[in-house]
Amino acid sequence: MEDCIFCKIVSGEIPSTKVYEDENFLAIMDITPRSPGHVQVISKKHYRWVWDVPNVGEYFEVVRKIAKAQQKAFETDWIIEQIVGEDVSHAHIWVFPNDKINGDKKDFVGNAEKIRNNLN
Repeated sequence: MEDCIFCKIVSGEIPSTKVYEDENFLAIMDITPRSPGHVQVISKKHYRWVWDVPNVGEYFEVVRKIAKAQQKAFETDWIIEQIVGEDVSHAHIWVFPNDKINGDKKDFVGNAEKIRNNLN
């Protein structure tokens, strides 16, 4: 999809702050975060809906990996996951700590590093 912002991020056309990457999925810092550590987990291949991703179980394993790292990085059990799909027509899952977390939500590099340091 040539006009898809997430496809452009995957291809490197648009810069992003990466948190995690494997063969099929990419986790990046959200540029309009709800809280420190707000991550978008996207499929590298374009699918309109999360439910269209053929390896959806693998997708949710990546989301769990990010959420568990956020719990440690931001010292909270309360991690919010949101799947709506209305903002961008590309499969994506929001994963972010509750809004009571202290820290600068616009510190993309620092927050990404905190999460990466806690990935298992």
